[in-house]
Amino acid sequence: MRKILVMGISAGAGKSTVARTLGEKLNYPVTYLDSLYFEPGWKEVSDEVFQQRQVDATLGATWVIEGNYSRTLPVREKYADTVVYLELPLYLCLYRVVKRRIRYHRQTRPDMGKECPEKLDWEFLKYIVTTYRRRKVDMRGRMRRYVEEGKKVFRLQSRLQIQDFLQKLEQTKLDELP
Repeated sequence: MRKILVMGISAGAGKSTVARTLGEKLNYPVTYLDSLYFEPGWKEVSDEVFQQRQVDATLGATWVIEGNYSRTLPVREKYADTVVYLELPLYLCLYRVVKRRIRYHRQTRPDMGKECPEKLDWEFLKYIVTTYRRRKVDMRGRMRRYVEEGKKVFRLQSRLQIQDFLQKLEQTKLDELP
């Protein structure tokens, strides 16, 4: 577990929190893809810039990279040896997205690009709801492929599983994790 991708079924799955916690426990640098993709004021960077920033994030001997961004996944997945995949229920993801919007009202989250205050609109909520099942199928297929490639994959499907995983990480040598 030296190069870790933290991915999730949806916004609100807990990717940023898990990535931050892994970084703290392992003393690895953490990169949040949203912070690489958005410039101040929610301005999107070009695909070339975004990809180069991801390549730069994979150069170290150890790292945690948080986020999905499926269209640029090949840039970073080839370097990862471990994937932590969060597949929480849709209702919980939606609850967390709304809670996050309230908590960070007029503020920028630590895992976002600078000067990108938290926002939430119906289009984003609709996207979460209408693509959840398809993404679950796609992500499970991707996780199977990762296992076949020899990567360690941890599929965590509840808050308790996430808590147990992080607690075991603290108590166990990294090579002994299931």
